Amino acid sequence: MIRTPLPIRSGMHRLACSAASLAALSVAGLTTTAVAQEEALLEEIIVVSQKREQTLQSLPVAVSVVSQTAMDEAQVLDIKDLQSLVPSLRVSQLQASGNTTFIVRGFGNGANNAGIEPSVAVYIDGVYRSRAAAALADFPNLERIEVIKGPQSTLFGKNASAGVINVVTARPSLDDFSGSASVTAGDYSQIIVKGDVNGPLSDTVGFSLSGSYNSRDGYYDNLTSGGELNEINRSGVRGQLLFAPSDRLEARFIADYDTIDEACCGVANLVNGPTGAAVLGVGGNLVPNAPFAYEGFYDFEPVNEIDNSGASLQIDYDINDSIQLTSITAFRNQDRFDNVDVDFTSARLISDQTGNLTDTQIDTLTQEFRLGGSTGTFDWLVGAFYFDEEVDQRSGITYGDAFRPYADILTTTAAGGNPLTDPSPLTALEVGLGLPAGTFFAPGQGNTEFATLDNTSTSLFGQVDFDLGERTTVTLGVAWVEDDKDATLNITSTDAFSRLDLQEVGFGLAFQEVTMLPPTPENIAAFAMANPDGFAALQTLSMTECSAAAPPPNCNQLLALRPVQFLPPQLNYPNAVESGSSSDDDVTWTVRVAYDVTDQVNVYASAGTGFKASSWNLSRDSRPFAEDIPALTDAGLLVPNITTGTRFAGPEESTLYELGLKSQFDNIILNVAVFDQEIEGFQQNLFVGTGFILANAGKQSTTGIELDFLWAPTANLEISFASMFLDPEYDSFPLGTGPDGPVDLSGTAPAGISETSITTSARYGFDLLNGRAFVRAEYYYESDVQVIENVSADIASREVGTINASAGIGWDNGFEVLLWGRNINDDEYLQSAFPSVAQEGSFSGYPNIPRTWGVTLRKFFD
Repeated sequence: MIRTPLPIRSGMHRLACSAASLAALSVAGLTTTAVAQEEALLEEIIVVSQKREQTLQSLPVAVSVVSQTAMDEAQVLDIKDLQSLVPSLRVSQLQASGNTTFIVRGFGNGANNAGIEPSVAVYIDGVYRSRAAAALADFPNLERIEVIKGPQSTLFGKNASAGVINVVTARPSLDDFSGSASVTAGDYSQIIVKGDVNGPLSDTVGFSLSGSYNSRDGYYDNLTSGGELNEINRSGVRGQLLFAPSDRLEARFIADYDTIDEACCGVANLVNGPTGAAVLGVGGNLVPNAPFAYEGFYDFEPVNEIDNSGASLQIDYDINDSIQLTSITAFRNQDRFDNVDVDFTSARLISDQTGNLTDTQIDTLTQEFRLGGSTGTFDWLVGAFYFDEEVDQRSGITYGDAFRPYADILTTTAAGGNPLTDPSPLTALEVGLGLPAGTFFAPGQGNTEFATLDNTSTSLFGQVDFDLGERTTVTLGVAWVEDDKDATLNITSTDAFSRLDLQEVGFGLAFQEVTMLPPTPENIAAFAMANPDGFAALQTLSMTECSAAAPPPNCNQLLALRPVQFLPPQLNYPNAVESGSSSDDDVTWTVRVAYDVTDQVNVYASAGTGFKASSWNLSRDSRPFAEDIPALTDAGLLVPNITTGTRFAGPEESTLYELGLKSQFDNIILNVAVFDQEIEGFQQNLFVGTGFILANAGKQSTTGIELDFLWAPTANLEISFASMFLDPEYDSFPLGTGPDGPVDLSGTAPAGISETSITTSARYGFDLLNGRAFVRAEYYYESDVQVIENVSADIASREVGTINASAGIGWDNGFEVLLWGRNINDDEYLQSAFPSVAQEGSFSGYPNIPRTWGVTLRKFFD
């Protein structure tokens, strides 16, 4: 018999909590709504975190569950706001609306490059969403969100090396019609409209239809245009059909579409370095040294457009009373276009039309089969998963009309001259090479990039739970995954200056000055034959940077211009040496032992592994591996100014050991989990001022403790405390990047991971005006931490201490009123930081959202 979970209507459900579940205790735990009547304090919750229905509190896995009720009361608008309810989860949004990263227990990546899939996998109604930008929609008929911590590759397969966010929406009803409608009005002119309807079309067919619209002005002012950044402008629609022709067969079809069209994201100047004067010198402006001014100068508004669409069909068939077959077929499409003023000043350094655009299309097909059953002594599950995805990306960057004057100021200063009185070295070089004035950094020069990625992945998995008696259960799981990727990158560079080999040019100019002959191959060969010592001296001069020990003319002054060669030519692939292909496979496993000490207390011990395949760098920052340079040289493929780096980052392999205790009494829940987790080859993507470095850390590990406590001293009062204590470390990262450049980060603590995170909340319900009312307050804390490795903690550190609050009242006729405020204490902290683009010595950062508040009116229909 297919078991259909009861629809969860806002206002009629309470949550128990899981082991190490910080969110379930702090907010979702025992949450009631304004219209709920007092029920049993602790009610069982069914989850599918192990791809079959289990009660949350008995599940020996670290899972945090947040219901629609909890999200409504806390005014959590989408997944990226979920971190205030789940301390083990951190979510950041950078540069563009779709650049969202999910981090669980300090592990996570994948936001700034279409070739990098996240380490925290996102599933919505059993369908894998391969990029975070595909999971930002509002869900009016949401049932719950399950945050599964630690590697989950055994059951979830692809790219779950750090955890899983499993979103479950409400199923259509075959019994009664119901629905809801809500309107929210908030500051910054925010308007949110949501609605859903749900009910039967016949005895065997049910449907649901939901839609949402969310609009808000930006809270970051563009002082150049008068426009606003960090706005919200998104909408979506979602429809479902449930077909249940018999007790054994059920089919659920889901189709959805959502769109985002926003100007995001505002950047603050943290340190105005020496290049700030050059920005002012070319007519630009910025707000200097002001992390939380929430204003800046941009010469054009950023564009962030995302369209997500897809359809899925889930078929469940009970072969007999103990064996069930499940098939989930899904196709999804994501179209994304971004154009961002990456210098974050009003200087026209890049073009406002094609300045820094990225146009990406991702088509994804997934198919999963599961066969599961139960006997008297064990439950079992076997399955297969197939993934096929195509990524096509067009991107580029072109200079604006202010970049040449900007480069003139930088190069004149670097040469020790006065930009106001001395000629630019760029102009002198153009004359020396016989080039027309203005050849270098002409408006429109830059890069045009085309990249593709074809990815197929197959996995086979199985898990068995053995019942060894009334109190002991042993779980064994194993999975095999194979992942094949074929990538291409074709970059056309029109940056005339960055194509110059300044060492070779310096030699040629010195040769011409000494010999009075043009530096042709014939003249150079003749000179070398006739004067070998003079030829060797010219070679040495061409390679010598000017310094106190080697002042002009005994050095190559052109080498000082290398820092402004921002866009050197790239070596495209595949080529005769680089195949552009990767093929990875791995076997992951899970072992757990759970023991019920009493009916109220159980303990478990678990160990498991996870896997994430290679990620490809589909950007202008892609560079050949150092070990490939000799072969590329022999093949005659090298281009001028080639530098080494990475084409891809190899696989991640994670390992988790965990001990947990769960206890549930009449009015108290106390859960503790102690874990040790490590990832070999953690894929880090770090911005260094002119591009991203994609590299594998040798090993990153985290030892931690999660503590959850929930106390309901009366039927009306709920108090929770949840905390996570981490000791993160780069066990090995010899090729890391620090504030001063490449550095061995081995033995240091990774930036951005707070050692202590705490969420505590209190909720009190009471009768008022013939209705049921509540007040609720929440405090979220993260201890001080350096924000990012390559920006000093003195410049960018983060400590979070945010207070959220809400109050509401509901009546039996289905009406509710909710007053809410988020970050009501106006806490200020940086989400991330980075060296400012093409502005050496300057640093920028992303400030958090300031205080917001609003009122929500909701009506339920039965």
